[in-house]
Amino acid sequence: MQTPISRRTFLSRTAAAGAGLGLVHFSGTALVAATAKALPEPTASRLPAWRGFNLLEKFNGRNDRFREEEFEWIGELGFNFVRLPMDYRMWIEDNDWTKFREPTLKEIDEAVKFGEKHGIHVCLNFHRAPGYTVAQPPEAKPVWSDDEALRVCALHWATFAKRYQGVPNRELSFNLFNEPAKIDPAAHRKVVARLVEAIRGHDKERLIICDGREWGNVAPTELVGLGVAAATRGYRPSHVSHYKASWVNGADQWPEPAWPIKEGETLWNKETLRERQIAPWKKLEAQGVGVMVGEFGAFNRTPHKVVLAWLRDNLDLWKQAGWGWALWNFSGGFGILDSSRADVKYEDWRGRKLDREMLELLQQFKS
Repeated sequence: MQTPISRRTFLSRTAAAGAGLGLVHFSGTALVAATAKALPEPTASRLPAWRGFNLLEKFNGRNDRFREEEFEWIGELGFNFVRLPMDYRMWIEDNDWTKFREPTLKEIDEAVKFGEKHGIHVCLNFHRAPGYTVAQPPEAKPVWSDDEALRVCALHWATFAKRYQGVPNRELSFNLFNEPAKIDPAAHRKVVARLVEAIRGHDKERLIICDGREWGNVAPTELVGLGVAAATRGYRPSHVSHYKASWVNGADQWPEPAWPIKEGETLWNKETLRERQIAPWKKLEAQGVGVMVGEFGAFNRTPHKVVLAWLRDNLDLWKQAGWGWALWNFSGGFGILDSSRADVKYEDWRGRKLDREMLELLQQFKS
């Protein structure tokens, strides 16, 4: 268990930890001086128009260190946000979900430090939390109904709250779960309220963001009054975003998508997106819950010209709404680097394959 620390102590400890891991040693003062640009101040009722990416070093069984060069590049390219979807199994000892592995936690400290140094807001997400994940295999004990799972999940978030107490909200936020499925709204509120209580017991001001229900698509109106913000998704329609994705049943049988596209009886176009993916969330925002898009993107089998047209409509709608966003992902099958698309002429960029067209489209909407 960690004791509460000040921001100054956090910076000095993580700088020392970085030196031990072979990183450049920064003092707290030097870290602040090195910040690339001022970050906006968020509140739970109004999130900034962040622009950025998801970084997957601790996603779904992976346990790599975050790469400082990617934070540097993201800042250099004009973006200011990363979401880190993480798997709690990476920081527990010997499969005991009540014991924590300090070396892994120090690697997460590094990522927070990289964010401050390079002017990037860091959002920590439990993609696999004790008691819930959208991934396989499912958790043995569901947090929505199991008291032990809820107690342990609260322990994990309390540990993170103590660890980062004093780090400003402009630099750090917590995203409790990834995409709760078809969860009863009352059960959702009960669980979120317990986790908020656990966090607030150590850090009363920490910014907390909650994904919508039904895989991030349904505005969580049941959370109004808890002092949290909310995150939606940008994956609809799925026949555009997940065409031939191996983890989606039947996606290999879908016809090649276009944009706009008819999916079942629904013609999806920009106005459909506005009605279904924007309007309900604007109503939530009007009730005092800030909104952002925590994930969006299209897998690399969708034709590139279709992806760009669909992205442009989404990005324009989010700009009109005043919402921030984070592309899934920075590097990989949905991203701007090393996405392995067959129909893209990549640019060699710092030893990576850059999708310049997609990057420039994102940059058009980054402010």
